[in-house]
Amino acid sequence: MAKSLTPEHIAAEVAYFTGKGRVSFERPYGLAWLLQLHAELREWGSPEAATWADTLQPLVAAASARLRDWLPKLTMPIRIGEHNQTAFAFGLLLDAARSTGDTALVQVVESRSRAFYLGDRACPIAYEPSGQDFLSPCLAEADLMRRVLPQAEYATWLGEFLPGLPRDGRADWLGPGVVTDPSDPQLAHLDGLNLSRAWMLQGIAAALPAGDARVALLRAAAAAHREKGLAAVTGEHYEGGHWLGTFAVYLETGRGQPSR
Repeated sequence: MAKSLTPEHIAAEVAYFTGKGRVSFERPYGLAWLLQLHAELREWGSPEAATWADTLQPLVAAASARLRDWLPKLTMPIRIGEHNQTAFAFGLLLDAARSTGDTALVQVVESRSRAFYLGDRACPIAYEPSGQDFLSPCLAEADLMRRVLPQAEYATWLGEFLPGLPRDGRADWLGPGVVTDPSDPQLAHLDGLNLSRAWMLQGIAAALPAGDARVALLRAAAAAHREKGLAAVTGEHYEGGHWLGTFAVYLETGRGQPSR
């Protein structure tokens, strides 16, 4: 970390990032993870991590400014199951910006979340997943909105957004994705889907009132996806090995889970 996060390296990154023709570079997925890295360094509590966070600050400031400029111009959410999806990125951005006190970014992300998603009803989760998704459009949106809405309002919104959720505690209402060839970089995305679904389902369940009948089935599905997803984190194939560990750590550490 100390070799990578130097003032000279970060200055070069900022110069590249702000260069001509790169207005959409790593937007929003990579920028969201960058802000998460910065937030984790701030929260770490060690002198070394504080130094690294300070060193990273110019790039973080440029990324935050880029996002704040872009979001008011974005007229529709991006609902795909891969990198460009807005709901997943918004969740990471909100958590990071709240942690670091970036109130300007918090305000614009909360505003766009409400504008894009508050009126959504009956998300077609039965149509998921697409064959190379690593994010669920429906669950990522639900996981985002529990960060935006008060608990009672969220519970009502979720009932309208996913009205078909069973209430009998079973896990088989949402089966994990199946990867037929883990050496294929697109097919292997479904291993990541299982991991991201697991933490999204956990987050949704944790945001509901304790007596809500949907909590048990959400946690059951989360456990099934967690087991399937973690079993795929082997490092055997570069196609999954170079990124699945990030998703597994995010899941296992409980980062992004609601505190209430």
